This record gives sequence, structure tokens and C-alpha cells, in this order.
Amino acid sequence: MKYLLVSLILFTLFSCKENSNSLIYEDELNFKSIRQVTFGGDNAEAYWSNDDKQLIFQSNNNNWNLECDQMFLMNSSDTFDETVPKMVSTGLGRTTCSYFLPDNKHFIYASTHEKDKNCPEVPLRKEGKYVWPIYDSFDIYISDLEGNIKGKLTNQIGYDAEATVSPNGDKIVFTSTRNGDLDLYTMNIDGSDVKQITFELGYDGGAFFSPDGSKLIFRSSRPKNEKEIKEYKELLSQGLVQPTEMELFICDSNGDNLRQLTDLGNANWSPFFHPSGKKVLFSSNYEAERGFPFNLYMIDLDGKNLTRITHGETFDAFPVFSNDGKRLAFSSNRNNGGTRDTNVFIAEWKD
Repeated sequence: MKYLLVSLILFTLFSCKENSNSLIYEDELNFKSIRQVTFGGDNAEAYWSNDDKQLIFQSNNNNWNLECDQMFLMNSSDTFDETVPKMVSTGLGRTTCSYFLPDNKHFIYASTHEKDKNCPEVPLRKEGKYVWPIYDSFDIYISDLEGNIKGKLTNQIGYDAEATVSPNGDKIVFTSTRNGDLDLYTMNIDGSDVKQITFELGYDGGAFFSPDGSKLIFRSSRPKNEKEIKEYKELLSQGLVQPTEMELFICDSNGDNLRQLTDLGNANWSPFFHPSGKKVLFSSNYEAERGFPFNLYMIDLDGKNLTRITHGETFDAFPVFSNDGKRLAFSSNRNNGGTRDTNVFIAEWKD
């Protein structure tokens, strides 16, 4: 449910740093240029094909006749100001977390369409607290680029989503509640040989492989005291989680050598490895006093050299490097004219 954090900042959607001449804010030194891709709705989690020629992303743009998130395919040079991209999900239910397979001809994603063709409700508040819904109707599917489902990879009771693929295409990592908690699992590309790799109480999700496939980076909540544990379990029993306190964790791809990478406070999430494999780019509001802004930061794998990358006053998240390391796709509230729109941007990257 990574995309749902967008709604946390819907009331903070204007940045005084924006101007008509540039989409790059002051001190954003890692960006050579930025191109806006989408222009309306909530657009997020844009992931590159292995040849960097295409991206797949999710959107709920009302102008595209959508009631909730569906998956769309684009060429890396496309812009959708007046046109509509190609939908590659069923158009039914709610979808999340798509990712290309190495053949560049198929992708995986999670969808609720088999249980209900309608969009499920999206509760965002529970007793005054911000929450994410964890739909037990989510399962993971493989589809071709024409939108034809070629296989169903999960068939367990509970939430199965947030799936990404290893660089050589042999393993998928995903989040599941099949054991009663939100833990990480791996499976073969055909859905076989499912193995649980995290075991501590808390929400483990949004995992990505390192460029060499040896490590995983992910976000996690770790309720510690009796009150936090009780609250976490009560919300989870209702299909909800509270994602306002999360840190980044790193482990080997089989779950070994698990350790906490950040200890910043607030919400640290949507991590993605730098192409070197030696750093991680992520979104955080740890410097915020009222829950916003979210900006992009980079940190070494030893937890040192934390560097701020973006300098917005609202929301930057979902950073994803192209495989050649030359471009960065991310989602942002910049240039939204004071609306509630979160759009996809592609920046030329320089280290």
C-alpha cells in the first residue's frame, strides 16, 4: 500500500518555491533537468523496464475515467498532458505495486479484482489516526503488456502485495499476512518455493533488491512497548496499519544479517538502491514537525553520510533509478498549481 501515503499530504499541496521556469528547486544539485510526465490525479510508483525504454505506473486520474488505482504503460519519453496512457490492468478492483520482469514483456502487480470488481473503500482515519488499509483481497498476478493476465502467483488467505523482482529475474519478494503479521516472503518467478524471510512483529513492506540481487532494503514499523504492540495488533485485525513511524531495514536476500539502517523518527519509506549498490535513496519526513514535508534523502549502507536530495515543501517520494543510473523517476506535488495532484516526474541524475 505504498501509494496510499500520498493522501497524508493532500492538505499541503502548494510550494512557494515553484516557478514557471523550472521544476528544480534550489539546492537540488543531483538533478540536471526534470520532465513532468503526468498532469492530474495521484500518480505513483513508476518502475523502469530492464532496457529503460518503458515504465509502468499506477494512477487514479479522474480524467482517465478511473475510480481507483489502475496500471498504465508508457514509453520513457512520453508525457501525458492531453493524452491517456495505455491501461494494462483489468480496470476492475484496485491495483498496486507493479514491476517489470527481466524479459521486458511481462510485469507483476497486485489486484483485488477477483474478489470484487468494484473499488474497495479506502479508510484513511481510525479514531483520529492516519491509517492504511491492508486488503485481504489483494493477490499477485503476472500480465503481458497488452493487459492479459498470464498467471496468478498467490492464492493464500490474506494480503499479498508489494511485489518486486530480483535483477536476474529468478526471485520475487513480497509482503503477506498469511502468518497473521505483515512479513516479507520470497518466491520463484512462477510462484513456487515460498519462503518467509522476516519474522519480527511489525509491518515489513516495500522491499527492493540491490543491483546485484544480494540484499533487500525495506521499510518497517517495529512496535516496542505494550501499548504500541496492542494498537498494532488491533489495527491489523481490522485490516489496517498506521504508517507514521517507520524506519529502513536491510538484510541479505534470504533474510540473513538483518539490521536497522535508519533511526531518524517519523516515517522513512519508499527506499531504492543507488545504482552503485552502496547507497539508498528514500523518502522521509523526519525533519517535519506536522507530518510534512516529505523529501528525498540518500544514505550509505552503513547508515552514514545522510544527504538531503530534494528541497520541496510538500511531497517527494517513490524514487526509482533507471537501470543505467542516468535517470530518476519519482512522484511529487511540485507544479500542481495548488491542487491535490501527485504526479510522476523524470529527472536526469548526476552524482
